[in-house]
Amino acid sequence: MKAVVVNAEGTGVEVIEKEFRPIEAGEALVEIEYCGVCHTDLHVAHGDFGKVPGRVLGHEGIGLVKEVAPDVRNLKVGDRVSVAWFFQGCGSCEYCTTGRETLCRDVKNAGYSVDGGMAKQCIVTADYAVKVPDKLDPAQASSITCAGVTTYKAIKEANVQPGQWVVIYGAGGLGNLAIQYAKKVFNAHVIAVDINQDKLDLALESGADISLNGREIEDIPGKIMEITGLGAHAAVVTAVSKVAFNQAVDSLRAAGVLVAVGLPSEYMDLSIVKLVLDGIKVVGSLVGTRKDLEEAFQFGAEGLVVPVVQLRPVEEATAVFDEMEAGTIQGRMVLDFKNA
Repeated sequence: MKAVVVNAEGTGVEVIEKEFRPIEAGEALVEIEYCGVCHTDLHVAHGDFGKVPGRVLGHEGIGLVKEVAPDVRNLKVGDRVSVAWFFQGCGSCEYCTTGRETLCRDVKNAGYSVDGGMAKQCIVTADYAVKVPDKLDPAQASSITCAGVTTYKAIKEANVQPGQWVVIYGAGGLGNLAIQYAKKVFNAHVIAVDINQDKLDLALESGADISLNGREIEDIPGKIMEITGLGAHAAVVTAVSKVAFNQAVDSLRAAGVLVAVGLPSEYMDLSIVKLVLDGIKVVGSLVGTRKDLEEAFQFGAEGLVVPVVQLRPVEEATAVFDEMEAGTIQGRMVLDFKNA
């Protein structure tokens, strides 16, 4: 069956025919319908986290359970479930037992340390496969499995209250969903910042109150101060840019929170004086727990959040990765395994 894997050199992707082993205790076999393509997949394909040639990519998989092991009780054949970046934790460490399971030191990540959802079938650990609500479109659910839950959790980490100002730096696939969750779930005032006008136009359509183009406005933090009076209450940075992180800190009012989501290779600049005197908090947020994903799915099922997705044939996987590297993708590209 078709699968999108890291090539033999560990430098890119290829589409191959692959056979899968039988399921074991505690597992389920999922017939994949759709799998989104995330920037993290690009990092894995290029060996940025260490080379994993032959690994089946994908952590935005959605599919139907085809088979369950005899000891599995939480899933049944026909259930629609997810294949997420947080594939499995150890279940017993201090992080797993205190609601911070994504920080488990023995974590398994789909599409990186274990085979992921970019294949016609995927074997999952049943206890970690989150069910998808019936009212949620499965292609849209694929985007929530990573981009959605990541931004939803980031805004939770910012402790945003209704009516407060939130700045979303980066209005691409992650940022667009961050805007929707911030506006339509947390009832915040939202400013979108990007350097691509097409993404800012989509941000306004998705619910942003104000959009700011970094190519046209020299002093983004100053403009945000002008708009908000004292500065934003929170900034969520999905952009893969040191500049965005630095601007985000300067955009905050006293007691503001910066939540880091994007993963640029550079170091951000932090003024210790500003952090201390203004009581600024800088928080890293890594995807979301199974409970976070369950909640993120539900808001999608209720129609509050609508991912912008585009279906692509599996055979175009290499082209999709090239487009992502070039930064030309609008919304989220989703590989269609249902019709492969």
